[in-house]
Formats: sequence, C-alpha cells, structure tokens
Amino acid sequence: MDTVMGNNSRFDLEGFFYKALPVAADFCIHILIALAIFFVGRKLIKWMLSFFKRSFAKAGMEEGAADFLLSIIKFALFFVLILLLFEFLGLETGSVIALLGSAGLAVGLALQGSLANFAGGVLILIMKPFVVGDYIIVGDKEGTVISIDIIYTKLQMVDNKTVIMPNGRLADSDIVNVTRQDKRRIDIPVSVDYSENIKEVRAVLDGIIKKQEGVLPEEPVDIVVDALNDSSVDMMIHVWVRREVFWQVKWAMLEEIKETFDEKGITIPYNRLDVRLKNDENSAGEEEN
Repeated sequence: MDTVMGNNSRFDLEGFFYKALPVAADFCIHILIALAIFFVGRKLIKWMLSFFKRSFAKAGMEEGAADFLLSIIKFALFFVLILLLFEFLGLETGSVIALLGSAGLAVGLALQGSLANFAGGVLILIMKPFVVGDYIIVGDKEGTVISIDIIYTKLQMVDNKTVIMPNGRLADSDIVNVTRQDKRRIDIPVSVDYSENIKEVRAVLDGIIKKQEGVLPEEPVDIVVDALNDSSVDMMIHVWVRREVFWQVKWAMLEEIKETFDEKGITIPYNRLDVRLKNDENSAGEEEN
C-alpha cells in the first residue's frame, strides 16, 4: 500500500513538473525578451534625448528651458516604455492609465493659474520674444529683463524697481521689444500757434536737430504738419538714433526746442480760460429797458 502511494506521489510530482516547466520556460523567455526590450528602449531614449539636446542648442534655446524640456521628454518616453513592457508581459495597464489621468485632471484643476504661467514660460523660453538684457514694454510696465523663470519674469524699471510678471500674462500680451534692433526712432510732437510761419518753424526745428550729435545723419529726418487742431498747428519730428542714447537725445531736443522757441518768439499754444465779469448796473439798466 505504501508502495502504491509512493508511486502516485511520484507520478503527481512528475505531472506537475511536466506542466509547470513549459510555463516557467515561457515566462523566463518573456522576462528575457522584456529585459532586452528595456535595454534597447533605454538606448533609443538616450539617442532621442541627445538628438533633442542638439536641436535645442542649434535653435539657441535657453539652457534652463532646454534642461527642463529634456526632463519632461525623458519622463514621458520612459513612461511609454514601461507601459509597453506591461502590455508585453500581459499585465493590466488600463487601470494605471485611468488613475494617472484622474490624478492629472485633479492637479490641473487645482493649479490652473500656475499651469497657465508654466505654459507661458515654456512658450517664452522656446519662442524667445525677448531674452535677458532686453528692454521691453508690456502695457503700462517697461524695463530691462533681468531673469526669465518657468513661472515668472523679472523686469528692472528705470527707477530701479523690480517688477515680477507672471508668464501667463506675458504670453497673452502685446510685447514691445525695444532693444531687438540697434536703432530707434524718436517721435516728438510740437504744437505752434496758427499765426506762426510753418516754413520758419520747420527751419528752426531743422537747426535744432543738426545740433544733436546723437542723431544718425544717414537716416531720414521728417519735420511734418501732423494735424490742424482747433487752437494749434501740430507738427511732428522723426529722427533716428542709436538705442543706447535714445532718452538722452530726446530730452536734449525737448529742452532745446523750448529754449529756442522762447528766443525766437515762437508761440506754443496752451489751453486758456477767458472769464468775463458783467457790470451789475448795466445789467440792471438793461433789465428796466
């Protein structure tokens, strides 16, 4: 009887190994193939990251923005590789994707403003409408860009105040980049009285312009009548200067115009209020009549 039980146990053990060995062998083969896919995928990801890094360098992208984007790309590629490995091994990935999607949606709703600033920062760093050192004008704010981060951009104004602007607002605003070109045009409006001779005024203004050393002689100079208002003839001066002397030349010209007009007796009109007082006795007489 013991002999029969021993034979049955040996038979069952042999059957177990007979059934389990192919399964184990197939599992080991799948593991080896998965490891091979992982190593090949890692090499491919490394090559792709090197390609993106070279592309970012050729495009002149900021180093901080390039490193940040490379980190995101690396995370995304490894995430896709792991999902492919799970699918190959027969593991369920739908629940993992659904969980990550729900978590991403919740985080996105909670951080809408920050994500908008983040997206704006990425766009600014990639498209480069301005770089550190540029003088820009955004709405009623203007200054020199001293730093560009992922979330905020810092401007140093002419009075040495620092303005921290969200990148989301910058990305959705009209940006005037003053220092992108090496030359700037100065526009100065000048109003004179209707009694003045326009040709003489133009000659005086032309003489003032020729005294300014910062005005570029090779660029055109315009002295034109811009508008005929109710109480003044509005003229406009256009001259070109190097951007680094823009304010110095403009301030000097304004001061010179005022002093020269005073010397020449050229009238600059201004708003006046005429007040007439009526004689009470005359008013009473008029009422009796």
